[in-house]
Amino acid sequence: MVHIIAERATSQQVQEMLEALRTYIKVAVDVRRRVLAGGGEMHADCEAVLLQDDSVQDDIWGADWYPDSRAVRVQSLINIRPKRGNRSAEVTDPALKKAIEAIVKERLDV
Repeated sequence: MVHIIAERATSQQVQEMLEALRTYIKVAVDVRRRVLAGGGEMHADCEAVLLQDDSVQDDIWGADWYPDSRAVRVQSLINIRPKRGNRSAEVTDPALKKAIEAIVKERLDV
């Protein structure tokens, strides 16, 4: 189940997002709106939900949330954007990476 999270997620929402992969949650983060979509099997699933919710493609970045270790991994195929200067699945801009990590922790660290 993919949820859009604009405030801190509830424990129930986190559990529902964990159903797909069990140990971690794939997320797509809209850095401009400071919201994320989480759950599903692919970052693209989350990205599609955000796009339907009026997010703009350039503002969306993929990451993973590991609730047991409270760690964020900012790596996804949706992050490969040569036109934006990101030629890797890993977000290479330190400020952008920090912003993504902060939003994920704000929303999912319950």
